[in-house]
Amino acid sequence: MTELLSDLTDKALAATGPLALFDAWLEAARASEPNDPNAMALATVDAQGRPSVRMVLLKGHDIRGFVFYTNVESRKGLELAGQKVAALAFHWKALRRQVRIEGPVSPVNEAEADAYFATRSRDSQLGAWASAQSRPLAARATFEAEYAAMAARFDGQEVPRPPHWSGFRVGIRQIEFWQDRPHRLHDRVVFTPNYGGWSVKRLYP
Repeated sequence: MTELLSDLTDKALAATGPLALFDAWLEAARASEPNDPNAMALATVDAQGRPSVRMVLLKGHDIRGFVFYTNVESRKGLELAGQKVAALAFHWKALRRQVRIEGPVSPVNEAEADAYFATRSRDSQLGAWASAQSRPLAARATFEAEYAAMAARFDGQEVPRPPHWSGFRVGIRQIEFWQDRPHRLHDRVVFTPNYGGWSVKRLYP
């Protein structure tokens, strides 16, 4: 789907739906972006309403939402568990496109987390055990010693998923597509769920 958003009618966009459009844009990004086309900014908020943002990697998406994995005891993990809302942003500079998602957050189930963890490299699996993510680290050597200890602990066996490591799914309360146009006359289209379908509205850039 390479058309400009302005070339598509609202009816056509609603019929296509945001997931098919996102898939087409992501596939184009895989062909044009040099690194991590699935990278997305994740914004969370703490109990005092203070925001925090960082980059994570999209590891799955469907009608239920967009999935990533992390240490659930990290700052983002605790904020997601506490506030249960988040926002995501993809920016593909070479394509001059952006996608933003806002929605409720829920944990993935144990089977999903186990299945994805099994696909990670062994070094990454050991790193998940060794890292007390987001907590103070006195010296790099301490982290490397923890990693070595985990490598020895699981030597000769499969590395199981740590109990503190899992995934979150950001549901689609709304998803916005932004497309660059000359002179800042950009296209912006927002989809929101509507009784099993999608409502479409356009925004001024």
